[in-house]
Amino acid sequence: MAYTNIIQKLQREACGLCCTKLKNFGVTIGKTEILRDIDLHIHCGELTALVGPNGAGKTTLLRAILGEISHTGELYFLDARDCRRNPVVGYVPQRLDFDPGSPISVLDLFSACLSSWPVCLGHSRRLRERAAAGLASVQADHLLDRRLGDLSGGELQRILLAMALAPNPDLLLLDEPVSGIDVQGKEIFYDLVSNLRQQYDLSIILVSHDWSLVSCYADRIVLLDRTLQCWGTPQEVFSNENILRAYGPAIREEEGQIRLKPQIIHSGEGVRA
Repeated sequence: MAYTNIIQKLQREACGLCCTKLKNFGVTIGKTEILRDIDLHIHCGELTALVGPNGAGKTTLLRAILGEISHTGELYFLDARDCRRNPVVGYVPQRLDFDPGSPISVLDLFSACLSSWPVCLGHSRRLRERAAAGLASVQADHLLDRRLGDLSGGELQRILLAMALAPNPDLLLLDEPVSGIDVQGKEIFYDLVSNLRQQYDLSIILVSHDWSLVSCYADRIVLLDRTLQCWGTPQEVFSNENILRAYGPAIREEEGQIRLKPQIIHSGEGVRA
């Protein structure tokens, strides 16, 4: 199909040398310190899962990266040419708020994001091809003409993921993107994201409470509670005695499932705590 060539142009050759860096990153709102001393290096092709208790500052960190709230410290992207610049950031929220009874289609939503041309005046062939190519990257091109209100939760999240990839970002932020979706839908979404990080050489930060699922898909786990508590491979983090003592109830609930997957091999830095 015509959009196959567009997909190929959007993909990047994997280099493994690009890095998104947060240095001495912090957020203070009023007199309340929400985050402090956040130092993270997220390499291209790497999926980093951000976990922690409610109120730990996970969503705040994503909002600060997006520029929605002010922060201290530095955020920058270092590419393979040792060139420092601000990263292009894609974002998938927990949900999209819209009227399910409205006649808006998937193509309408894409058109509104890709072009300033009024949706009510129709869609050009070129715009339709661009939207179809974006959807094909998340195996959802068959949903192009579907009404948003007719989509399942998992299908809608795949649409939002496709939109976050246009244009192709340096850093992709996923804020509990499978909240309220059934187990099968979660696994499909995580499989898709895992493949995309390699296909598009993406740096990904995923906020999640699904301890067992992130243990299977993440290259690295970052445990956040106002500041960085621990980071490393999933097996390193979930077997750390200090972390088990502090956050045991949440981890032990999934602990058996985590240990049932010893064949999973992860790359990443050693555990810190």
